[in-house]
Amino acid sequence: MTTSTVTARTPEKASAPAAAPDPARIARRRRLTQWGFVAPAVVFMLLFFGYPLVRNVVMSFQHYTPKTFFTGEAPFNGADNWSNVFHDALFGKALWHTLVFTAGSLLGQFCIGMALAVFFSRRFPLNGVLRSLILLPWLVPMVVSGIVWRRILDQDTGVLNSFLDTLGIGGHTPWLTSPDMALLSVILVNIWIGIPFNMVILYGGLQEIPKELHEAAALDGASAWRTFRSVTLPMLKPVITVVLVLGFMSTVKILDLILALTDGGPADATQTLGTLTYQNSFVQLDFGAGAVVGNVLILISAVFAVFYLRANRTEGK
Repeated sequence: MTTSTVTARTPEKASAPAAAPDPARIARRRRLTQWGFVAPAVVFMLLFFGYPLVRNVVMSFQHYTPKTFFTGEAPFNGADNWSNVFHDALFGKALWHTLVFTAGSLLGQFCIGMALAVFFSRRFPLNGVLRSLILLPWLVPMVVSGIVWRRILDQDTGVLNSFLDTLGIGGHTPWLTSPDMALLSVILVNIWIGIPFNMVILYGGLQEIPKELHEAAALDGASAWRTFRSVTLPMLKPVITVVLVLGFMSTVKILDLILALTDGGPADATQTLGTLTYQNSFVQLDFGAGAVVGNVLILISAVFAVFYLRANRTEGK
């Protein structure tokens, strides 16, 4: 008789519960991950913005000459550079020209850009084609635009004077050679360059405004101007702020356009803080004075940026 043996199986031991994750370790890993993403941007800002800014401030208190590049010697001269720049009559003139140039450019670019944005917000044939063509001045390098406009505005052989002469209006206007006309001409050229940027940004803002608001205003009997003033402009306020801030930042430091058109002349009539920085540093080789004017430009931009951030913070509240 065969007997079968039955093997008794012992019950398996219950596995030990997994240890709870350490919240402090998770928090540390999360912070390290966050800093890993932020670190490249911080390093880039420190190397390409922080160091040049600090170096420029230090240079403004040094006697920095071409000899310094070979010897490395740049003795501190206190506030002599600042005093010399501020007592120079050309600095006051350049500061005034910068304010006029910036204000005139921003006003013209914004008004025409807004008008074009409102115009193109309506549907009509060739809308997209015309908008694309208007973008061309913005796509052309500023130096190229300046050279082309210098030929157009030439007093003797320019296309503009030839056209005005054909109309019998007077074709010998010294657009770029008269101290009274040069700054106005440069402002008009810069307005032409900046219109597409303003139009594109404002056009995008107009597309985000709900159409129901305009329909409600029309039902209430509001005119087109009243609707634009009471509905469109308030809704566009954040976009307008961005357009004006970016326009200010790009306009207040313009150098290449003015150099291509007038080189700061005639008789320093188009000399701005940007061109004065270039003249001091790379023409007169007075790098300390050039650093002073550059720091003034940075200070003006910083003050404008502070007002912009405060306006945005108030708007958010």
